[in-house]
Amino acid sequence: MLEIKNLHVSVEGKEILSGLDLTVNAGEVHAIMGPNGTGKSTLASVIAGNDAYEVTSGEIIYQGKNLLDLSIEDRAREGFFLGFQYPVEIPGVSMTNFMRTAIDEIREYRGQKPLTAGEFLKYMKEKKELVEMHAKLNNRSVNQGFSGGEKKKNEIFQMAMLEPTLSFLDETDSGLDIDALRIVAKGVTALKSDKNATVVITHYQRLLDYIVPDFVHVMYDGKIVKTGDRALALELEEKGYDWIKEELEAKK
Repeated sequence: MLEIKNLHVSVEGKEILSGLDLTVNAGEVHAIMGPNGTGKSTLASVIAGNDAYEVTSGEIIYQGKNLLDLSIEDRAREGFFLGFQYPVEIPGVSMTNFMRTAIDEIREYRGQKPLTAGEFLKYMKEKKELVEMHAKLNNRSVNQGFSGGEKKKNEIFQMAMLEPTLSFLDETDSGLDIDALRIVAKGVTALKSDKNATVVITHYQRLLDYIVPDFVHVMYDGKIVKTGDRALALELEEKGYDWIKEELEAKK
């Protein structure tokens, strides 16, 4: 589904990603961990199409297409979803109108007819129940006045509505209490299928108690330096990241 080869990315002349390789197949859940400043969020932003970052070499192939040739909008229409670390507020735009516009755009891109009002409301009700989203949030402006937990649940609600084939969740556990974390993780797990894939970016192992990954990757100095299963996350929780640095230096 996703193949990243030797990806180099810079911002304002400073290299952030330095030869990153990553393969994600349909049906898989990947976790990317690592200390601050290693390029985890940069990777998600580059895949989403943030033009603040310059791809200096390498390639990103998504479902057989060169992702770097696609606009931000077409990446979303092709099935890519980014859950933000800090979800933005959109004053004056209700959640209902926001989601209906987004879904209509995707359906049009795929040559499908728009949903009727009744079909859309029924569909939205099903997805709200999945992530335990309170009905009153639908009529409020997108994320405006939402608590941190409500914003993160809203991100998963959007993910459920859009049914992406590839989702990157950038520190979706940031600022969540245990109950909110459980609800978010429940939604992510419920959406998993053999036709989609999810990449979770996190600092902490605790999220992986709820979202069990097939692969755990450690990023360091702009590249993935170690890959394992969930046991690797537990090892990181116990030892921190210094041992990764020591291991890399020992190999030089």
